[in-house]
Amino acid sequence: MEFISIRIITADVARLVGFYERATGVRASWFGEDFAELRTTSATLAIGSTRTVALFAPGAARPADNRSVIIEFLVDDVDGVHKNLTGFVEEFVNEPTTMPWGNRSLLLRDPDGNLVNFFTPVTPAAIAKFAR
Repeated sequence: MEFISIRIITADVARLVGFYERATGVRASWFGEDFAELRTTSATLAIGSTRTVALFAPGAARPADNRSVIIEFLVDDVDGVHKNLTGFVEEFVNEPTTMPWGNRSLLLRDPDGNLVNFFTPVTPAAIAKFAR
């Protein structure tokens, strides 16, 4: 098995895609007005409109209703990401902070309220874990 993607359902695909393009520096590939993907080397962030939910199971997903999942991005310089996003992001949950497990993390909310974590490994053990 291979983990491929996570999909966010939203009422405003263009707004959320624009947010993630700016936040990650990754350009989205669009597959119609209701679906786009931001592909990285390790996984894909898919963004679909509420209209796509009916294709799977009507009512199975609700936009802007997540309070348990954190979308995470490994970055080279989390402090630089914070500087770049200051004035653009409406809600920083936590400023860059070094966590006990060795990552320096920046936690924020996207326009739909989903938690997003940008992190940079800073301890030798964390750096070794994510060595490419």
